[in-house]
Amino acid sequence: MLPNYVQTGIESFKHSSVVANGTKLHFVVAGSGDPVLLLPGWPQHWYAWRHVMLRLIAAGRQVYALDPRGYGDSEKPADGYDLATAAEDVHCFLTELGLTRPEGIDVITHDLGTWIGYAHAHAYPQELRRLVVSEATIPGAIPPTGYPQDEVNKKTWQFGFNRLSDLPEILIAGHERAYLRWIFSNKAVRGWEIDSAALNEYERVLQIPGTVRATCSYYREVFSEAGLAEMHRRLGHKLRMPILALGGEGGIGMAMLHSMQLAGTDVRGGELMGCGHFIPEECPEELTSRIMAFWHETRR
Repeated sequence: MLPNYVQTGIESFKHSSVVANGTKLHFVVAGSGDPVLLLPGWPQHWYAWRHVMLRLIAAGRQVYALDPRGYGDSEKPADGYDLATAAEDVHCFLTELGLTRPEGIDVITHDLGTWIGYAHAHAYPQELRRLVVSEATIPGAIPPTGYPQDEVNKKTWQFGFNRLSDLPEILIAGHERAYLRWIFSNKAVRGWEIDSAALNEYERVLQIPGTVRATCSYYREVFSEAGLAEMHRRLGHKLRMPILALGGEGGIGMAMLHSMQLAGTDVRGGELMGCGHFIPEECPEELTSRIMAFWHETRR
C-alpha cells in the first residue's frame, strides 16, 4: 500500500506502474504539456523530486518521476542493476508510455540517477532533447585521489560501503531511520528541508524487503571490472545533446561540471551556492530556475 500524502499539491500526483523490460516500474505523473522525465538517486526515490515537480508543473510541463528497478515501489528483481540494463529499462519505459518524441524528451537526474541517465543518453541519444545531471561524477572520468580527508570521507563513504557483499544489508536492517538521519545530517547543508514526513517515506521504502540489496547492487555493478570498462567505453564517445551539470556548494561542487565536460560536447553548469548534496530537496527553487534558464537557452 502506498502512503497518503498530505502536503499541498502532492496528493494530486497520480501513482501508476508499467512493465518495462520485464520489470514492474512504479512512477508518479502530474501536470500537462511537454513531458519531462526525472530519475532519483540513492537512498531516495521519486519523492525526492516532489518540490521540483510542483514547480515544473506550474511552468507548463507534464512530469514523470520514475523509480528505477530496485528503487521505491518498483519491483526488486535479483539482477539487472548494471547500467546497460538500467538504460534499457528507461528506453522501454518511455516506449511503453508513448513518451518518445522526434525531438527527444527532457531528462533530469540526481545522484545515482545521473549514472542511469548518462547510460541511457549513450545508448539512445535520439530519445533525449536535453539532459540535466546533478551531484554524481561519472565513474572513471575523474581518477580517485587516495585516502580522502575526513570531510570528504563523510560525504563519499558509501562508494566503498555499498559495494561490500552482504554487509550493508546486515547492518542497516532495523536501523533504517538512524541510518538515514546520519546520511542527511552529514551530506546536506539545508538539512531542515528533509523533514519528518520525508524521513518517514524514505524509512518506509528502505524497510521494503530487497531495497537495500537492490540499490547497493548498482554500486556493486558500476564499480566492478566490467562496469568500469563499460563506463570507459562510454567516455570515449561524447554525448552531443545540450547538458546542464550542477553540483551543490556543500556537495561535489564544480566536480560535477568538470566530470561532464569529459563526457559531452555541449556542457554548461556550475555550483548551486548554499546547497548540499540533496539539491532537489534542499534547493528546489534554485535548481528549477537553472533548469528553466537552460531550457530557454537551448530551445529550438
